[in-house]
Amino acid sequence: MINYLFDVDGTLTPSRKPMVLDFKTYFRFWVKTQQSSGNKVYLVTGSDKDKTIEQVGEEIWKTVDGSYQNAGNQLFVNGDLVFESDWEMPKDLESVALDLIGQSGWYGTADNNIEKRVGMVNISTIGRDCTDKQRADYYEWDKENLERETIADVINSNFEDIEAVIGGEISIDIYPKGKDKSQILGCLEGKNIFFGDNCYLGGNDYTISEAAYEKYHVADWTQTRDILAVIDKIREIELEPAQAVTPNG
Repeated sequence: MINYLFDVDGTLTPSRKPMVLDFKTYFRFWVKTQQSSGNKVYLVTGSDKDKTIEQVGEEIWKTVDGSYQNAGNQLFVNGDLVFESDWEMPKDLESVALDLIGQSGWYGTADNNIEKRVGMVNISTIGRDCTDKQRADYYEWDKENLERETIADVINSNFEDIEAVIGGEISIDIYPKGKDKSQILGCLEGKNIFFGDNCYLGGNDYTISEAAYEKYHVADWTQTRDILAVIDKIREIELEPAQAVTPNG
């Protein structure tokens, strides 16, 4: 059995946006095809339930075999919460995070700089309420200035029991060590194949991508789509002609 594990933002969707409609239709069919073959499909994201549903839609969110939210610190199956591991950010860590946000070299900030989620905290110097243009501008600026990498390094150097990693385009995920996305692998039987866009060292997909049986480090959702199409082709070749499944069949 294969467990297909998908990051959401940047892997199945454009950053902070819903799935593209054509791909959403295809992915829903792809999930059901894999399930009919005895495989399982999971979402594994740093986002909370509401944001994930906003991006992938409730039907896909409930169709997959499970949705691991907040870096695996919550698990929903068929819409029902079946597991939760909460954590409260220590006051001294919050104070350091606020200081680092205040020292940002970026020229302006929006609101929602610290977002507390189940089992983790997400921080952003620009603020999660920024516009799409501000997000894109900051992302390009950060590629050169490495502000998020620097902030994560400061936190990791001063808090040995905490892990800070880069997430998405504008933020940093913070949680207790070992409470990252890789924690879900111990709960799954079979081969784990992971798709993610932040699989580099220091990214929030790194630990799970390194621990998985196989990984696909994608640049965006279009690469995910193309890889799934190849998996489909391989499956069609392996199936007997009478067993082949098509979207209209």
